[in-house]
Formats: sequence, structure tokens, C-alpha cells
Amino acid sequence: MLLHHYRFVPDASLFDAETFRRELAGTRSPIAPFKAALRDIQSRLDERFRAGADIRDLVHGRAWCLDQLLGVAWSLQEWPDDGVALLAVGGYGRGELHPHSDVDLMLLLEHDDDTPYREGLTAFITLLWDIGLEIGHSVRSLSDCQREAEADITIITNLMESRTLAGPERLRDAMKSRIAPKRMWPADRFFEAKWQEQITRHHRFNNSEYHLEPNIKSSPGGLRDIQMIGWVAKRHFGSQRYEDLVAGGFMNDAELRILSQGQAFLWQVRYALHMLTGRAEDRLLFDHQRTIAELFGFRDIPERLAVEQFMKRYYRHVTALAGLNDMLLQHFDEAILRGGERLEMQPLNERFVIEGGYIKARHRAVFREHPSALLELFLLMAEHPEIEGVRADTIRLIRDHRHQIDDFYRDDAHHQHLFMSLLRSSGNVARQLRRMNRYGVLGKYLPEFGRAVGLMQHDLFHIYTVDAHTLRLLKFIQQFRKPEARDEYPVAATLVHQLPKLELLWIAGLFHDIGKGRGGDHSVLGARDVERFAERHGLSQRDTRLVSWLVENHLVMSMVAQKRDITDPDVIREFAVLVGDEIRLDYLYVLTVADINATNPTLWNGWRASLLRQLHAETKRALRRGLDNPLDREEWVRETRGEARSLLVTVGADIDRVDRLWESLGEEYFLQYAPSEIAWQTMGILAHGESPLPLILISAPIDDMSDGGTKVFIHTRSVDDLFAATAAAMEQLGLSIHDARIATSSNDWTLNTFIVLDDQGRAIRDARRIEEIREHLVEELDDPDDYPQIVTRHTPRQLRHFRVPTEVTIEQDPANDRTLLELTAPDRPGLLARVGRIFMEQGIALSAAKIATLGERVEDVFFITDKTGQPLTDPERQQRLRARLIDVLDVAG
Repeated sequence: MLLHHYRFVPDASLFDAETFRRELAGTRSPIAPFKAALRDIQSRLDERFRAGADIRDLVHGRAWCLDQLLGVAWSLQEWPDDGVALLAVGGYGRGELHPHSDVDLMLLLEHDDDTPYREGLTAFITLLWDIGLEIGHSVRSLSDCQREAEADITIITNLMESRTLAGPERLRDAMKSRIAPKRMWPADRFFEAKWQEQITRHHRFNNSEYHLEPNIKSSPGGLRDIQMIGWVAKRHFGSQRYEDLVAGGFMNDAELRILSQGQAFLWQVRYALHMLTGRAEDRLLFDHQRTIAELFGFRDIPERLAVEQFMKRYYRHVTALAGLNDMLLQHFDEAILRGGERLEMQPLNERFVIEGGYIKARHRAVFREHPSALLELFLLMAEHPEIEGVRADTIRLIRDHRHQIDDFYRDDAHHQHLFMSLLRSSGNVARQLRRMNRYGVLGKYLPEFGRAVGLMQHDLFHIYTVDAHTLRLLKFIQQFRKPEARDEYPVAATLVHQLPKLELLWIAGLFHDIGKGRGGDHSVLGARDVERFAERHGLSQRDTRLVSWLVENHLVMSMVAQKRDITDPDVIREFAVLVGDEIRLDYLYVLTVADINATNPTLWNGWRASLLRQLHAETKRALRRGLDNPLDREEWVRETRGEARSLLVTVGADIDRVDRLWESLGEEYFLQYAPSEIAWQTMGILAHGESPLPLILISAPIDDMSDGGTKVFIHTRSVDDLFAATAAAMEQLGLSIHDARIATSSNDWTLNTFIVLDDQGRAIRDARRIEEIREHLVEELDDPDDYPQIVTRHTPRQLRHFRVPTEVTIEQDPANDRTLLELTAPDRPGLLARVGRIFMEQGIALSAAKIATLGERVEDVFFITDKTGQPLTDPERQQRLRARLIDVLDVAG
């Protein structure tokens, strides 16, 4: 289908068929001239593309050139009669060809017996292969077409888009007659099948147009969604042009413009992808994004990279196309599937009714006469969960009248009341906010949110645009409210029902990332924005302070849990002082869990869950004791030892042996571990006795959300390079380390605990796999002389597309008399093993570690001292360590 007042005019300067025929006449073999012609055509098209030619001329121009070439190739064969024709089908049948699109052909026979044409068909197809043409072809008789099209929705769709390239037109006419709607696939059945096909396709992309590396053809809002509209229109209305839908009242000029501009942009991107990769590539991969951004003239600016500007334009186009696709298909649904139905009508108020389960404006002037209805509609949907959606004609009215939402509209107290009523509704608030965004209302009412639509960050960690991430966060908050959420999110699912005002959480979620892309700290910018929102919407000073605090500190809980030692009472007290009270803590916990889940599906795992749960519980305990009455270290150690002793007495342990063992363990050990862990480790050490082999204890959690990961406890003689060898051995097992607690007794025995997950981010619970891990670690760690060899063996991982420079920050932790080293580096094989070797070279002792993988990078925190247990305070030594880490890890990347 051609778009929006466009007519393709063939350009003979691209290819002159008569000149080409004369050249062929003077050659012994046609292969070389055909190959040269194909190269010349593509070279001219690419040159015009780089010069900024109309993409439609290029896409249709390549199809026209192929028409001419194939016509010549067809004429080179001997055909016994006119019982065979050459047809273009599919995308080529629409007259569209990108540089490396398949040239879809059908060789159509009048009769089932292909014997008279077999020699010519074989020679024709062989020639096309020999000249390097990328073809998809089929040989079908008229009866084949009828039988196969009736059985397969894909085949009839292909045949509907056909053109005769050579041979008699009557054969295609006969084929069209046999597959006409009155004989097979009537419009309603065809529409249902194609709609289900789209639903399945969208599901593969999580029903989101926002993907890190989108498929410009198949992702929601992509070229397939445009084609879907054309297929349905052709089958039901007989329309050959989208303008016919405008004339029929199924689309207006503004929507035709969205379709036309969106297709032109996606065609430009697809053409560039094919040209740059030299193949039929529809995935907009990272490396291609950068190159195309530059090709399209985008340049880096202080606030935003060129690639982020380009991708913002991409997301805005596909968002508009996805919304238009939704609306038009619903329109078709009402006209095709439900056209003859008598729909039940249920009045809502003077402005809206429910018709057939969908909300509908009572008349076309509703939004013009009552602008507040633009917000009221979504409030009504939240209050009436039985409403399935919005009628297509009402969606169009919303789109046509949303321009009324301006500063005066936003300052109107009635409109502010409606928006707050929606947030305070007991219904599915997240779903209505998503609908508001899809129909372009949310970004109008909250201009700060509108500026974030389509805004992306070019990394593997943030895999959604800011607006998509925000709406996903709200969706998770809504999910926490469901009974089934208690299995996976037990704390969040409990707390969300205890929050005094849930609307404050919706507001904090809406604004938490809204300051991104504007330069400066997005948390601070968002806090200022939400204060203005709160003031405009009449929130109390107390509620305003709360939402502002939540937005400004929305990253803090995750950072503390993942980067600080939360077994340290001082860390808990410091965080408790920041939080101030239990209500803030509960709001922040729910917001943090939703934020992590909405950032990247791979981030939420049992280990992060357990860290946050522990931080929440310990902070709540500290707040209940009172910030003026903190639990000091000695009391913490005394309580832990007492509880562990009680557990050991219960299982009949020899308490005298326990006491002798504990005498060699320092205070730090009892700060790092829970009583149950201490009892488990103590029993293991006593049972191991005098064996010279390392003691390896492995504890699997009951489920993925209990303790978060599989605990591996190692008790052996303290020797250099042990951490590096352990890290390397675990990588060879396909395990990822998420936490390391390193302790050494006074008689130089290690008490090291690692929290590990498998390569899918899950805890290991299979008994045979656990025994395999234990045996491998015993074998690898029993001889310290082997450690250097172990460290050099690495397990390969997926290559990364991003260059992340290694950054090393060294700070002092005076409360614990040690040094904190924070390492940001690309995720790569053997990273922890390399770090361990450097620590060994530099005479560094490791007391604990926090390991965090964020997309393409790691952000690891190590708590270190020198070999005598003193912090690293010498600036020169710090600089040597920093330089060595950067030198080794950057080269390794």
C-alpha cells in the first residue's frame, strides 16, 4: 500500500531495460551482466539514500528495478504456452524492497501438471540464484493456491499482495477469484486470525514497543503493525490505499499522517540497517544504533548522547504507531466482528455510557464542551473495573481534543481534584495511567512526564525508556496489591496494604525518574518537580515532604543494601537516621522493590530480595529501639552468641568444644553472621575434626525468595591467593558470586562465606549439583601451590557491546577500622579472580565484599586492610592499588 498522496514515478536513470537487453545480446553468459546491474542499482540507491532522497522513492525504486530485471530474465526462457506467470508476492508484491529484503516470487501455473514448464522454471530459478538474488519462491497451480490459502492465514495474506511481473494477467485474476472473501477467509474470520497473530507476536516482545534492541519489523509499533492495518483494510473494505480508509471514515488525515511519517522513518532505519550490515537485518542492535544516529545527523550534546536522541525519535514514532494500531484494530473489531451485534447500553453519567463493555462518549462534542471529561473518563474506568476499554471513536475524540490540556487546564482546581481522585481510587490506577499515556493525555497533564517519553539511557542496565520504566514500576505496585503477590514479594505485598496513603506512592513512582535527561542529579530535579505538583494539587506539608523525600532518596535503600555492610550496626544506624521513621521506611521499601523489578527483568532475584528484607527488618528494629538508644556492637555480639549457643545446646553440641573454637574467632565474626549460620558453621567445623582437606559446607535456601542464594562456607588454612582461587573455581562451575564475607580466626583459619547463584540468577537446590560443587571446590582448594594455575582458567561469557572504563574509588571506613574500595568495571570472565590476584600482589587482606552486576558492568565493593589488619591510609599505596586495578582490568576488557 502506498501512503498519503504519494505516487511512485519510475526513474529510468536507475535502470534502463533496453540498454541492458542490448548488453546481454553481446555476451555469452547473462550472469555477469545481471550481477553488474544489481550492483549498479544498489550503488545508485545507496548514494541517493546518503544524500537524503525520499525513502519511498528508494524502496519502491528498488522494487521497480527488480521488476525490469526479472522481466528480462523471464524472457530468456522458452515457455511452451501462456499457462504460467511470474508473480511478486508479500512485501515485494506491495512494491516495497529494501537493499536485502527477500524477493518473494510465485510461479503460478494454470494447471496442476508442471511438466511442460519444468525445464524453464528450473533454468529461471537457477539463473536468479547464480546472479546472487535473495529470493523466496514457490511454484503453485491455481488449485494449489486455493487449497493452501484456505489452510494457512500466512499464505493467503501473501497471495493478497500480489502483482504480475511476467506472463498473462488472467492467471492472477483467476487466483484472486479463488481466494476471494466470499469463497474463503471472510473478513471477520481473517481479521480474528490476523489479530491473534499480532497478539502472539506482541507477546514475544512483552507487549512493549520499548526494547533495548528493538526489532523494527516485528516489535509493537513496528512495520508489521502498519501492514496489519493494510491487510485488514484490503480484506474487508477492498481498499488498496490508506486514503480509502480516510474516505470511508475509518481514519482521519491526522492519523494518516502518523502512519505515513512513522512508516517513512522506519523505512529509513531499515534501509540503513540493510545497507550497513550487508544483510536482511531488522534488529536495531547497539552498534547499529550508534552508527545510524551519526548517519542521520545526530550529534552528542552535554545533556544527551546522539544515540539517545535518535532512539528517542524511534520510540516516539513506534509509540504513536502502536497507539494508532490499537485504535484502528478496535475500530475494525467494532465494524467487522461486532457490526451486526446489538450492544447493551449502560448509562454512567451525562457524558459517558458503557456500550458492549467499553466506555463511550455520549456525543462527539463531549470533550469540547466538558474538557474535564478528558480526566473524568479514566477515573470512571478505575471506579468501574468491569469496563474493558475505550470505544474506538472515543479514543479518536480523546486524541483530537487532548490539545486542550494546557497551563490553564492544569491549574484548574476541578481538574486537579479529578487527577487526585484517580490516584486515590481503589481500582487499577496503574492501568489507567498507562492508558492515559497511550492516548497522549498523561504527558499533556504532567509536562515533566511528557518530556521523558521515549527518553532512554544507552546501557544494558536500563533496558526501558524513562516513561516505560515508570509505568512498569506503577504496574508492580499494583501487582503487590494482589493476594498472589505474597509468594514472590512477601514484605512488599504486606506493606502496600499498610501504607497510610497509597496515592503518595503513586506520586513518588510517577516522579522518581522524571528528572532524567535534563542535566544534574535526576533525584534532586525530580524532588523539586514533585514539590510543585504537590503544592498545585493541595497536598499537606507533611505529605509534600514525604513524596519529595521519597523521590530524592529513591536509590538510597538499594545502594545501602548492595554496597554497604548491613551486618554492621553503625551502617544500620546511619540508614535509620536518614529514614527517620517507620512510615518512610515502608514507603521506601515498596518503591525500591518496584523500581528494581521495573528496571530490568533480570535484576530481581532472591539475593537482592534477602538484602532488602534484611535491611528493612534491621532498620525497623533500630527505629523501634529509638535512635537515641542504639544497639552497640558489644550488645549485638552478646545477643548473637547467646542465640547461637541456645541452638547448639538444642542439637546436643559439645559446648566445651564450642567455647574453645569461639575463643579463636573475633568480634567481627559474630557481627557478620546470624545465630543460625553460626550454629551451622560451628557444627560443621567440629564434625570436620583434624581432616587436612578444606571444609566446604553448602546450604541451599528453601525457595528463591527466602535466603536469596546458595551459601558456600569455606573453612581452611588462611593462605595467600585463596580468594582469587575460590572466585576462579566458582566461575568454572558456572556460578556467580553475589556476596563474600571474609573472616580469619586468631590461629589463621579462614571462615569465608560466599552467596552464589547459577547462570540464570537462581539459587542451587539440587542435591547432586550441590555435591558436585562441594567436590570441585575441595579438589581445587586443597593445595595452595595450584592456586596460580586455577586463577588463569576462566569461563567465557557473552561478549558485551559497551566499553565501560574501570573506575576505582578508595575511602576510609573509620568506624570499622578498614578501607572501602569501590570498583566499577565491565563485566567479564575472571574479574573477581583478577581482583584477588592484585590484592595478593599488593599485600591486601579482604574482610568482606559486595558484588553487584548491573547490565554490562559490575559495581563491586571490597572492605580491605593491609596484612597486619590496618586500613590503607597511605595515599601513595592507594594510588598504586588504583593504578594496578585500572591497568589490569582495562587491558583484560
